[in-house]
Amino acid sequence: MKISKKKLGELNKCYSMAELMVDGEPCLLAAAEKQDPCYLFDAAGNRIDTVWDGPGGVMTMAALPGQDSRFLATRKFYSPNDAAEASIVLAEKTAAGWDVHPVTDLPFVHRFGLLERNGRHWIIACALKSGHEHKEDWSKPGAVYGARLPEDPKEGIRFQTLMTGLLRNHGYSQTEEGQALIAAENGTFLFTPPAAEDETWEITQISAVPSSDSVLLDFDGDGKPELGMISPFHGAAVTIWHLDQDGQYVPQWKLPLPEAETEMVHATWAGVVNGKPSWIVGWRKGTRSTIIIRWNPARGTYGWEVIDTDAGAANALVVTDEHGQQKLICTNREINEIAQYELKEED
Repeated sequence: MKISKKKLGELNKCYSMAELMVDGEPCLLAAAEKQDPCYLFDAAGNRIDTVWDGPGGVMTMAALPGQDSRFLATRKFYSPNDAAEASIVLAEKTAAGWDVHPVTDLPFVHRFGLLERNGRHWIIACALKSGHEHKEDWSKPGAVYGARLPEDPKEGIRFQTLMTGLLRNHGYSQTEEGQALIAAENGTFLFTPPAAEDETWEITQISAVPSSDSVLLDFDGDGKPELGMISPFHGAAVTIWHLDQDGQYVPQWKLPLPEAETEMVHATWAGVVNGKPSWIVGWRKGTRSTIIIRWNPARGTYGWEVIDTDAGAANALVVTDEHGQQKLICTNREINEIAQYELKEED
């Protein structure tokens, strides 16, 4: 694979990203974990606006479906020990600039996602924990909340509690089928939104192994999704699990690198890159590398390639430009860098 890198900009403790249509043009949002700004980039990677100067603590952002220049974001989650005032806000562009409106207070909210089923839109939000008595106190578990997403979130969001008792409720991803995959010390859970207004959420536990982040993707093309896991919480193990004939996930592969080199695996994105199912992961300590993992049918196992090193990515996102070219965007938190990578297959 031929890899080329372009630095888009600098942002102290850069963390979250999201795609957003602004005035009909595709753009990219990038925001910070600490007390720092949220920037807007155009499709060419140029910084074109500052959405806000602060506060930061932005763990997640998501564009409102079908709406231009409007997105939801978490704020004031500065660390697991400083997130009691965390909330979800709505940002929208007006003639005078960007306005930010409170939507709901949700202490320790870390991740959220927007889901669609049968034409209805839903929001699911995850609290990492529910409180603490002292630094690094994990005795008070987090929870998962769900609600119908209103057309205008400024009206407020009425969450219902979907699950409690989740320790280190950190991981969130979405499946190709539009479900939420939530990972915690208790295991990995699949959340499916209601099929109709009067129905309930479906919750299925697919693994009891403690996980910091999980993904579901059919890597080997057998028609069944594999389970990729980073474990334990902020851990160093990258593993892939195969669905056996009994419907249970069993170990299939582990990244064969010393865990001293892969400390605090954090960035994760799974999907199709250049026509091939791919899992991009990056870690924030050790070698601070970002890699791409794929199934190698000729060898009957998985292989990986290094995309970058000494970067320390917090999050990864693959976007497609107007020419159909895919690009990887990483918030390289440990070097305060927002970077774009072109990943081209070699003949």
